[in-house]
Amino acid sequence: MGQRGEPRREQARDGELGAAVARAQDGDEAAFAVAYRIVQPGLLGYLRGLVGEEAEDVASDAWLEIARDLGRFKGDGAGFRGWTATIARHRALDHLRRQRVRPRSSALEQDVLDLPGPHSTHDQALEAMSTEQALRLVRGLPQDQAEAVLLRVVVGLDGPAAARVLGKRPGAVRTAAYRGLKRLATRLGAEGVTDEAPRTLGESK
Repeated sequence: MGQRGEPRREQARDGELGAAVARAQDGDEAAFAVAYRIVQPGLLGYLRGLVGEEAEDVASDAWLEIARDLGRFKGDGAGFRGWTATIARHRALDHLRRQRVRPRSSALEQDVLDLPGPHSTHDQALEAMSTEQALRLVRGLPQDQAEAVLLRVVVGLDGPAAARVLGKRPGAVRTAAYRGLKRLATRLGAEGVTDEAPRTLGESK
């Protein structure tokens, strides 16, 4: 999770993913396995941020629904990544409701701000963390910030796609991701890093 180029690598594989999904919709089981291998790591990381140790069970439920409804999906590889994240999120929220654990409400939900320029602080903060440490810290963020960071950084969605998954405006998701990454950077004591990167992982495309 901590590598700056990871979302770009995810997007580079979306062509392969889209082709695999199209073949899977024609009944090619091997192609479905390819799509699963591409999507599952990011999806599982996202779910770990939402439900912790229950992530694999929730992911299994999500993939059953994905397989069942695959014929109804329309879109490319990036769209499939967003569609599967939406299904996984619904299954995670169902799981949390069953556990009687409500996601934390957020005062930032409607808070859309003009953001300053990107800072490499956030990238470097993430690069300093192991995946497990990162997920543990992300789970400590307000719910909207945690989900925005997970969708952008772990699943590899762009800003508009993450907004569609969450049912929010892109500006609100951009704000949440920015604030979440800034908070992570602060916790890691990385506030003094100079601005070097052309974009932040939380920046909307």
